[in-house]
Amino acid sequence: MNDFLPVNREDMEKRGWDAPDFVYVSGDAYVDHPSFGPAIITRVLENAGYKVAFLAQPDWRSDRDFTRFGRPKYGFLVSSGNIDSMVAHYTVAKKRRSSDAYTPGGVMGKRPDRAVDVYCQKIRSIYNDIPIVIGGLEASLRRFAHYDYWDDTIRPSILISSDADLLIFGMGEKQIVEIADRLAKGENPCDIRDIKGTCYKVDVRETPYTGTECPSFENVCQSKKEYAISCRIQQDEQDFFRGRAIKQKHGKIMVVQNEPMMPLSTEELDAVYELPYMRRWHPSYDKLGGVPGIEEVEFSITHVRGCFGACNFCSLAFHQGRYITSRSKESIVKEAELLTTLPNFKGYIHDIGGPSANFRHPSCKGQEDRGLCKGKKCLAPTPCKNLVADQSEYLDILRTVRELPKVKKVFVRSGIRFDYMLEDKNEAFFKELVKYHVSGQLKVAPEHCSASVLDKMGKPHIETYIRFVNRYFELSRSAGKEQYIVPYLMSSHPGSTLNDAIDLALFIKQQKLHPEQVQDFYPTPGTISTAMFYTELDPYTLEKVFVAKNSHDKAMQRALIRYFDPKNQAMVEEALIKARRTDLIGNSPDCLIRGSGRYHNQKQKTQARPAVKKQEKRFSNGKKKKY
Repeated sequence: MNDFLPVNREDMEKRGWDAPDFVYVSGDAYVDHPSFGPAIITRVLENAGYKVAFLAQPDWRSDRDFTRFGRPKYGFLVSSGNIDSMVAHYTVAKKRRSSDAYTPGGVMGKRPDRAVDVYCQKIRSIYNDIPIVIGGLEASLRRFAHYDYWDDTIRPSILISSDADLLIFGMGEKQIVEIADRLAKGENPCDIRDIKGTCYKVDVRETPYTGTECPSFENVCQSKKEYAISCRIQQDEQDFFRGRAIKQKHGKIMVVQNEPMMPLSTEELDAVYELPYMRRWHPSYDKLGGVPGIEEVEFSITHVRGCFGACNFCSLAFHQGRYITSRSKESIVKEAELLTTLPNFKGYIHDIGGPSANFRHPSCKGQEDRGLCKGKKCLAPTPCKNLVADQSEYLDILRTVRELPKVKKVFVRSGIRFDYMLEDKNEAFFKELVKYHVSGQLKVAPEHCSASVLDKMGKPHIETYIRFVNRYFELSRSAGKEQYIVPYLMSSHPGSTLNDAIDLALFIKQQKLHPEQVQDFYPTPGTISTAMFYTELDPYTLEKVFVAKNSHDKAMQRALIRYFDPKNQAMVEEALIKARRTDLIGNSPDCLIRGSGRYHNQKQKTQARPAVKKQEKRFSNGKKKKY
């Protein structure tokens, strides 16, 4: 009978184990659901025949939790969980968050800052030379020397700081089984140097000849230009087809990233998602109120991995990759049927999605032979002429699932790439999305309106979004539905000046938007945008990039997105005065705010710029929008 993995010695002894083969240490609570990376890795290992115990959110201030299973036969596997521990703990303003969605009851403080480092150091102090393998998002994105926003400094590879033996980057199913098999055969972890999708460290005298070398830890600490170059090299070699090994020197140690692992095939991906997950949090959390992080995904289905959108501020391309791998329709329908049998199912499947919901296949036919293009994007600033935009397979899956008995509605809540949707000449998916799969509001991510900022983001220009919005409302009216769009907008992304932020405020006013939340750019490891933030250089051109780093400057840009909020009045007024845009303060319909009166009788020092008037015409197209 299926059950949760052992979480204590009593569970282990009930299974007749003297000791586990592996102890999986996670910064998250134990949730056995395929939307949680730790659940996938542990079930994959179990399926391969290994005895795996789960150590969730151990107390790092003592040895007790780390010794509850005794010494594992082959080693420890360490992850911060589904989310980076620093992002879990701190807002972009570096203020402590009030709750943790991956902890029972949402309680804060159950994991340490830099969880992977802390857990590994504790294990090493107790068990000395026991094999330690690290993986998950926190480890994957920190595999090279990286800018750390919270300390505002360059930190070494997490392989160095954690003193782990091996690092798995990417999703990791193939790597973890091969590592386990080789450890079970008695191989020393220090000798396991040839598994794709892993990183290891050696004395510089043992540096392999193959691959390419990026600037050293010492060099990137001393030179921002060298740091930008190192990030470009690292990003460019993540394609599974053409990616080379990458080496980075840290003093007398060489950190080596092997070539990326081949993506799972459709059959392999199906098998991963059909493993016997319990699909809920561990019952020991019931009295604590459960784990909030499962609420959005409990009745959701992942149908695809990878994202060739590759926005510069998103770490997914560096972690999961740009190549698209998809599950079979049969596997997805089988999971949907399983969801309908669960006790809490109310008839609603919340999502059939992935990083970008409407991707089902590689962006062009040439990727099987040559991989994804180096240094180029498939959709931005304009779609590649070789792009194959076809959503018919995804539409067929949605049609089948929504007709299943007990299913009332199937929503699509993952990010929809509206630019890709517009490239599909067959509007069937667009029409049925609007008619059947929107819960009243569709969330999309134009992010900004300034072409120069969007170029730095790696996003399409705003005209594409406007074209999409116009068609969305036309189709909604045709379907007899009153539906809305919720656009995600980002402030203070590298390249965004105060004037760009003002232009965004004007765009919001002209489009009659009232965004409730604003995402200030968050510099997390492993993205091109973070490299821009730190170096103030574009890694691909090495040209200067304006970056709003001062907290007050960032606050002004953020306030402008919600210029209509009375709480932001003073900040918006200050921003407009600083930018010499007092023409936007007053009673005119074209103004953003009325002003405090301090400047009521002051002669306007500047006139509206012709470029802004031109933008106003371009944004509005002479039409009113209902949001």
